Amino acid sequence: MEFLVVYIREAHALDGAMPMGGKGAPLVEEPLSIEERREVARACSGALDMSPLRMLIDDMKDTACKAYAAWPDRLYLVGVDGLVTFAGARGPRGFKPDALEDAIRVELGLPPLPRKPDEDPEREGGRERR
Repeated sequence: MEFLVVYIREAHALDGAMPMGGKGAPLVEEPLSIEERREVARACSGALDMSPLRMLIDDMKDTACKAYAAWPDRLYLVGVDGLVTFAGARGPRGFKPDALEDAIRVELGLPPLPRKPDEDPEREGGRERR
């Protein structure tokens, strides 16, 4: 099993749709070339300490982003047959690592982990997601 991060269009570019610059967050403008996108991806990877994960960079036509409806972030699980077996909802509210973990366990033939009701990946804030 391999975990990959696909760096897509910058969600928090200063000149983008959702500018944000929290403490320690890199302040970047939307890259205009693939070289600039690579540099921003490297800066973000370092700031978020994503070094254990392999990062791929989407092209400037945003091919991967469009194909997977990935903006601003999204979790997917691709099976050994190359088909998507889990597609999380769009982030940030749909970014639910526990739901991905459950899908991975199913894919591996393992039982789901027991969770308390407030830890259910299909619930938000203790309420049923609708």
